[in-house]
Amino acid sequence: MAVLLGVWIYINSDVPQPPGVLVTGDPQQTGIVERHWARGDAHFTALAQFDIRARVLSASHYTFDQQADLSPVDLALGWGRMSDTDVLAGIKITQSGRFYFWGPRMGHTLPISRPEIISHSANMHMIPANDEVKKTLLAVKTGELVTIAGFLVEVKRPNGWKWRTSLTRTDTGGGACELVWVERVSHYGTVMQQASR
Repeated sequence: MAVLLGVWIYINSDVPQPPGVLVTGDPQQTGIVERHWARGDAHFTALAQFDIRARVLSASHYTFDQQADLSPVDLALGWGRMSDTDVLAGIKITQSGRFYFWGPRMGHTLPISRPEIISHSANMHMIPANDEVKKTLLAVKTGELVTIAGFLVEVKRPNGWKWRTSLTRTDTGGGACELVWVERVSHYGTVMQQASR
């Protein structure tokens, strides 16, 4: 049934991580003079340069929805205390319909404040710049650390359809997700593996 709806959650064993904050920095966003390009009938406008290092909280793959040809995967990402295994143990995280949902696990209260969760995690629609980037994005597992570089974009099609990125990390609801044109991506299973690279 999930496939008929055009989405499937990437089911795998979470990559274990040690306790403690694994990602200390915030996403880096730099305003740029608008840059335009096209792929097929999709016309892109870069609204900001974007770089992020984060922990993957969840990954959702899309096949048949309207955006799937552009963005085959959404990554829910966390940084700061939203990259801490001990904090995440108390938070239930799911994805559905291009949204990311969170709340306290059964029997828990939220371990950090709602504003901190909102400002230190986000669902991001990934648009791979090429097939190699796409292959890497589709291989990302929940729990891994990722580094992504590219642009926050707006996409338009000749029929009037438009998809626009959020430009802030503090919004919620419809339109709050980042739409990321991904030019470079790397992922690491654990912090120990990353240190050995």
